[in-house]
Amino acid sequence: MKALIIDDSRTMRRLLASYIENYSIDVVEAEDGLNALEKLQEIDVPELALVDWDMPRMCGLDFIKAVRADPDYAGMKILMISSHNTIEDVGEALAAGATDFLMKPMTEEMLHDKLQMIGIAP
Repeated sequence: MKALIIDDSRTMRRLLASYIENYSIDVVEAEDGLNALEKLQEIDVPELALVDWDMPRMCGLDFIKAVRADPDYAGMKILMISSHNTIEDVGEALAAGATDFLMKPMTEEMLHDKLQMIGIAP
């Protein structure tokens, strides 16, 4: 299984990678939405994308909209992980095509629970 982790913080990308590599998931990292779209052209479609909202060049919400507009990525699960924490923000992310939403700050256990809910983690 492969996952794309999109966050402008290298520390956060590495933290998320360390959490999901426990499930034998191969990780590809991108520092923003545009870089992530470029990476998607180079790799097989990942089963999962973990996406931050606030990033330079292309935010996570715009990345989700771009990916959901392409039927090749219809099966990809997208988990928005963000400090945006209003019900309106969550609704906007889900309406754009996120599979689920996890608010920062988060723990490894919280991530596991979300990945389990969307059928990624055991």
